[in-house]
Amino acid sequence: MTLLEAVAARILLGDGAMGTQLQQAGLHPGGCGEAWNLDESERILRIQRAYVEAGSDCLITNTFGASRIMLDRHDEGSRTQAINRAGAEIARRALGDRAGFVLGDIGPFGGLMEPYGEIAASLVEEAFNEQARALVEGGVDAIIIETQTSLEELGIAIDAAKAAGAKCVIGSMAFDRMVEGEEVRTMMGTSPEMAAEFMVEKGCDILALNCGTGIDMKFAADTVRRYRSISGLPVMAQPNAGLPVLENLKVLYKETPAEMAAGVPELLEAGARIIGGCCGSTPAHIRRFREVLNESLART
Repeated sequence: MTLLEAVAARILLGDGAMGTQLQQAGLHPGGCGEAWNLDESERILRIQRAYVEAGSDCLITNTFGASRIMLDRHDEGSRTQAINRAGAEIARRALGDRAGFVLGDIGPFGGLMEPYGEIAASLVEEAFNEQARALVEGGVDAIIIETQTSLEELGIAIDAAKAAGAKCVIGSMAFDRMVEGEEVRTMMGTSPEMAAEFMVEKGCDILALNCGTGIDMKFAADTVRRYRSISGLPVMAQPNAGLPVLENLKVLYKETPAEMAAGVPELLEAGARIIGGCCGSTPAHIRRFREVLNESLART
């Protein structure tokens, strides 16, 4: 069964944050967690197995910052293809004999393209094409292009995923809650409706949202509804574990598994077909998601 067939048949549970788990596993601030796919593969495997044991149907590969542009900043660019292939292979190992899906992660390249920044669009195209090919070679079931704020960058990555032969393409935007009112936009000013229209036009198979300032379960549900006002495509939602707080110069997300999971029914009512967590979410959060999801499905 393909990911799209599964999404049509039932609600799927995604995983939670990777960055938080990497830090707890010993990654130093500013370190290259993606390089651990090669150098500390067992640590990555343990993290992802914890999500599988919590009930995840979908695992996102540890390749968020694994484009050559990002890896070059850690002097790891020469291992770009190997890091991405290994990320896909580790996630598949984590699933083991369980039915599930590996989503190959392409995150932002970490800058601005010309004329607003110093990075030429051609370099971004090369980087995303290379990463997408490596993820497909690694055997992913889909490519998720996540935490995007610029439609131009998202479009380049969508084209790369399609050119690489991805079986399914997921576009995931990062919205921020505006200081005044209940509106959300990306950092580049894109609304959920604008994003949905763009992703439909570019041929995405699943519309998604993740991360973003102030984007908790409630705002995620609102955004799912706004996506669905534009398109009937499946929607994936991965909100943060509440609002961040700064303690001892560290950004923390303190929403408990029970508090976060209390928003699962509204996400389902809004029409999300894949639900998971982003910043601050842990295997404990995903385990509680699974419990609430099972309870909700049992009542239907």
